[in-house]
Amino acid sequence: MTRVLVTGVAGFIGSHVADHCLKLGFDVVGADDLSGGFIGNVPAGVDFRQGTVTDPEWVASLWKGGDFDYVYHLAAYAAEGLSHFIRRYNYQTNVIGSVNLINESILHGVSCFVFTSSIAVYGANQTPMTEEMVPQPEDPYGISKYAVELDLAAAHHMFGLPSIIFRPHNVYGERQNIADKYRNVIGIFMNQLLQGQPMTVFGDGLQTRAFSHIDDVAPVIARSPMVPAAYGQAFNIGADQPHTLLTLANEVARSIGVEPEIRHLPARNEVVHAFALHEKSRSVFDPPPPVSLEAGIRRMAEWVKDCGPMQPVEFGNIEVPINLPPSWSKKAD
Repeated sequence: MTRVLVTGVAGFIGSHVADHCLKLGFDVVGADDLSGGFIGNVPAGVDFRQGTVTDPEWVASLWKGGDFDYVYHLAAYAAEGLSHFIRRYNYQTNVIGSVNLINESILHGVSCFVFTSSIAVYGANQTPMTEEMVPQPEDPYGISKYAVELDLAAAHHMFGLPSIIFRPHNVYGERQNIADKYRNVIGIFMNQLLQGQPMTVFGDGLQTRAFSHIDDVAPVIARSPMVPAAYGQAFNIGADQPHTLLTLANEVARSIGVEPEIRHLPARNEVVHAFALHEKSRSVFDPPPPVSLEAGIRRMAEWVKDCGPMQPVEFGNIEVPINLPPSWSKKAD
């Protein structure tokens, strides 16, 4: 039986990838430190191990029960905007943690290392984003993801480690952590509406993003090591159609069944327009048609309403509290 490791298995994308790995008949070991995920997200049938990928000894211990055919590395702290203010944590978690896994994968002859990067590697003024573009990340999160992409290329050149890289973007859906106030705008909007609060938007709300339902992403990631043409490649993955945050806010309010109320906050330093093309991933994986924004938000809203609102969680260790958006400071709450 194919034996695989899924990191970030208690998180949003990781738990769905593990689900699809189980459906493929894989023996799944799941790892997570539960810093942003929930034990209830871990699918039944997963052999769960709690620990952090930043600890090299703990990472090495994951192999004590046997080797893995594939490693799916989804554990990360994926907050682009906040990454400016938590630089050390960002690089320790997203780069050093990844390197620990890459080292063990090399030592144990993993057949494929699947890494979830991000379209944050492209930076600004490169739309629509295509895989042929030279990445120019502008925030520490994007820099960390591109650093791991480069390290995987070096690991293949020196040691022959096969890898597949995915660059998902603005993924949403069931099991997303709606208590995280720094990322996942759809979850933030839904949580605010369930608490009777206005939806908060940085700037004028005309920023554009292509929001990707989890079902457009997780199944492709799970089966990618079984597709020989994917090896050694990077793929954009997600939805095509960009929408403004104002359009999104109205759609979310409709799904919750309330009138939209928006509170505009001072603009923050962020990429204004971010959307990608996906011809390359379609040609290799031939996925089904994407879930529409309306249908995807409706499905997520039903799940969120069943779960109920959650108290937003503060990040406990801001390293550089300079130019921090006022709404992210504890004094603003």
